[in-house]
Amino acid sequence: MPEETNEEQRGKYGEVAGQSALLIQFPELDRHLMPWIEETTSDGITTHVTVLVPFLNEPEITEDVLADLRGIFAGFAAFDLTFAKTARFPTVLYLAPEPDQPIRDMIAAVYARWPQCPPYEGKYPDPAPHASVVHEKTEEEYEQARQVLETRLPLRTRAAAVDLLIFDGSRWNVRERFPFTEV
Repeated sequence: MPEETNEEQRGKYGEVAGQSALLIQFPELDRHLMPWIEETTSDGITTHVTVLVPFLNEPEITEDVLADLRGIFAGFAAFDLTFAKTARFPTVLYLAPEPDQPIRDMIAAVYARWPQCPPYEGKYPDPAPHASVVHEKTEEEYEQARQVLETRLPLRTRAAAVDLLIFDGSRWNVRERFPFTEV
């Protein structure tokens, strides 16, 4: 990836063209989280829980990397997931997934294989798995969203795969899907 980028290559959250991410996506939940997630779905990302961001830059994603990812994620069983409560980071209202241990285990497995890619660039020593819904709003807007969201909970879904997404300068695109083992 080039050192310098122009503004057209940056996304609204500072993403740079060629950046990648590993996400467990749940597009079936999008309709329950509108209108708050419209801005992320317009960028090509559905409701999701992050496994690792940023991951390797696009030129570094070789067939060997893809094979390693396939092996890592095939070692996890698909599992049912429930979002039953909201929670907050300072600038994000999110849904907390239960159980979250399988996601924590995936984060640890990928980070162990690629220690040069700490979750969230190492900003958080123990990142909490979450599905972000509302970003950078006023306290009143967070509270209004929380009240509405809690009437829609619990949301239940199945975690069945991790998607490798690449940012092209304006949208995130799935490069490959790594399915979990179905039991």
